[in-house]
Amino acid sequence: MKQDQLHDLQQWMQQALVTRGESATTETIEQYIAASPTLTPAQRLAIYQRGYYARLLQCLEGQFKALHQTLGAELFRDFGEEYLREFPSASPTLGNLGSSFVTFLQNNRPDKDAPETWVDFMIDLARFEWELYQLFDAAGAEETGYATTDAPDEQLVLQPALRMLQLSFPVGAYYHAVIKNEAPELPESEDSRVVLVRTGYRIAILNLTPAQYCFLQHMQAGEQVNDALAKTAETFGVNEADAQLYWQKWKTVWMNWGLFVT
Repeated sequence: MKQDQLHDLQQWMQQALVTRGESATTETIEQYIAASPTLTPAQRLAIYQRGYYARLLQCLEGQFKALHQTLGAELFRDFGEEYLREFPSASPTLGNLGSSFVTFLQNNRPDKDAPETWVDFMIDLARFEWELYQLFDAAGAEETGYATTDAPDEQLVLQPALRMLQLSFPVGAYYHAVIKNEAPELPESEDSRVVLVRTGYRIAILNLTPAQYCFLQHMQAGEQVNDALAKTAETFGVNEADAQLYWQKWKTVWMNWGLFVT
């Protein structure tokens, strides 16, 4: 088979799998797939399609484990199949498969006419899990090391394997319970701020106060500690001396979790 013929075959097969053969006529299927003693070309293609989608759904379940358990296998599969039709995989790696899943859930929520709290929670949980999943392969500071408490404040920056989220539910506690194979009740709505950080190839989930979240946001924007602290103090009406006391407490805890590098 010539190179251009192989390319055409690969392109056709990818399109046929993504669209589940909807755009493939019997004639084109027979052009690329031979019959077997017991199956027609279309039947053989259907086997590939089912296997392909089963693999994609399995991957999606792995990226959203808690959401899969919370929704239940059947409902998650329904959402997953519709998602894959709307956002077919176009990457050679499945690592990015769920990158648009939160957007899909927001755009296709089943309660558009009468919003329900449980749907908001599912979207928050999906956001949380996707950010968490991305941390596994994110660039980190494992090789270069982390800042220690004696590092000058002006040298501190947030480490790269770190994500911050502001949510409408206490998703972190719920996620921990699910991962421990517990069956927690869906939580009530509650303003929640968390930082997800990977340190020494281990991921931690830390709850933040509004002031801590504000401070780390300024740090994430590239500001130095003193400027970030001054703006946070101004936002929350705290004097400079008290702000410094708060910072010394935060610094000790956060250094232990590896939030900073120099």
